[in-house]
Parts: sequence; structure tokens; C-alpha cells
Amino acid sequence: MTYEPLTAKRFHASRKFSETAFGRIAYVERGSGPAALFVHGALLNGFQWRHQLAGLSSMRRVIAPDSMAMGYTEMNPAQKLGMKAQAAMLLAFIDRLGLERVDLVGNDSGGGAAQILAAEHPERVRTLTLTDCEVHDYDESAPGSLRFRKAAASGALAEALKAVVQSPAAGRRAFASAYQRVDALPDEVFATYAAPLVASAQRIEQLAAYVAATTNKDLIAVAPQLRVLPVPALVLWGTADDFFPLERAKWLEQNLPHVEELVELPGARVFWPEEQPELLNRKLSEFWTRHASAGHA
Repeated sequence: MTYEPLTAKRFHASRKFSETAFGRIAYVERGSGPAALFVHGALLNGFQWRHQLAGLSSMRRVIAPDSMAMGYTEMNPAQKLGMKAQAAMLLAFIDRLGLERVDLVGNDSGGGAAQILAAEHPERVRTLTLTDCEVHDYDESAPGSLRFRKAAASGALAEALKAVVQSPAAGRRAFASAYQRVDALPDEVFATYAAPLVASAQRIEQLAAYVAATTNKDLIAVAPQLRVLPVPALVLWGTADDFFPLERAKWLEQNLPHVEELVELPGARVFWPEEQPELLNRKLSEFWTRHASAGHA
């Protein structure tokens, strides 16, 4: 499957905003037809899905919003955070776009928000695809998660991100634990992610609040709904994830009633969708094709 890559310049030029009760939600979209909503992970934004925006637009209206306190979304100052709040924002966002149903894809904390949206509003979700992400009572003291939370709380994370804006080398150091081959990423990736997070004192405060509010209590609360979720699901997981071990994927396989496939990616880490986009696009294309009769909206 060949496509022209979406560069940072084209990504920025394509940005739109949707006015919601949660704030002005930034997003980029490509294509037409049935809608697919891609929800990114912590520290990232819709640019994480640049390969899907370019590579899947022939079969879907691919939509990549920026979560609250991440990317270029301008959230309301008093807005609460956490995965449940992010899911509520996503619902308001798709309502604003007039979308009845979406193919939902999530990674990292975006995968947690996707689970909550699907659990609380299964009628709005055509299919659910989850990659390495928070799951139920995931261990918040896992090595990667513990380091990340401590850095956010101390301010060290914000200082590191300021350096990332100025230096791709600093970006590769800061993001090394999240990628299998961080040196292979384009230089522009790191500043595209980091710049909005440290653009002001307010944004730095929002970053810390995002990390503090992203806890497993929101997923524990929806576990009963997930166990009866009528939505077809696909799970793809890296085997070398320092944040979300493979056992988390096994929980999804055992507790979501309609998991059609669990794909294990040897050596891959949490943000592997950027490193193996052809595999993800192929799996999504096959998955969506199997459920093409589920309705278009």
C-alpha cells in the first residue's frame, strides 16, 4: 500500500478546530466515507496517525483529533481531565461533526479513552482497535509509568520537552523508551509533539494535570460494560513495552467478548504504530472490510 507521507508542514496546514463544551478541539482529517477516529497517546497529538491519515483515506474518512491538554487543542481552563473526561470530549466531538458511528482506534492513554467511549456508547462505535494502552487495573507502578509520573510531577518532564523543541537529539533521548528504533524517526516529529506542550506556563500546568488525572480508576469503573461490549475488537501489542506489558493485552483478549485477533509485535514498544504503519494499515483495512456491512456514518 503506497501513499505520500503527511509531513509536519502539511499536518499543520491541514488543522481544523471544532467548538465543543470542552474547548476548541484541534483535528486533521483526510478522505471520505465511513469515519474512523484515531486517538493518540500521552505527549503526542494527531501527527502520530500521519501514516493512517495518508494511507487509509481511500477507504475511510480518517480523523485524528488532539486530546485535551495535548497537541493543539485549546481546552477550557477549568476543564477536568482523565480518561473519562477525554471520552466525553470525543463523544461531543463526533456529535459536533455529525458522525453517527466511527471505527475507533486508540493508543496509550488514547486507548484508555477509546475503551470508555465504547463501553459507555457502544452504539456509536462500529469497530474498536486497541494498541498498547491502559487496561482495567493496569499497574501504575510499572517501570516506564513510574518514571513518567515522577518526571511530570517534578517538572523534569517539562524541562526535557523544552530541550526537545530545540534539538532532535534531545527528542530522541526523551522518547527513546517509547520506540524500538527512535533514531529512524524524522527529526520533525519531536518538535511537533513537544512544542505545544510547553508553549506557555498554562500549557505546562495542563500537561502535569493530564498525567496526574490519567489513572486506572476510570477503566475499573467501566469493566462491567466492557465485558459485555457488542463491538468487534482488534488488539495489536508490542512485546517489549515498558509501560504496558503484554499481559494487559491478554486481559483485553479474555474480557472483551468480541476480540477477533490479538497480534503480538516482537520487540515493539508503546508508540510502535509510527514505526510499523504498513502492518497497522493492513490489519485495519482487513478488519474494517470484514465489518463493512456494519453501517456507514
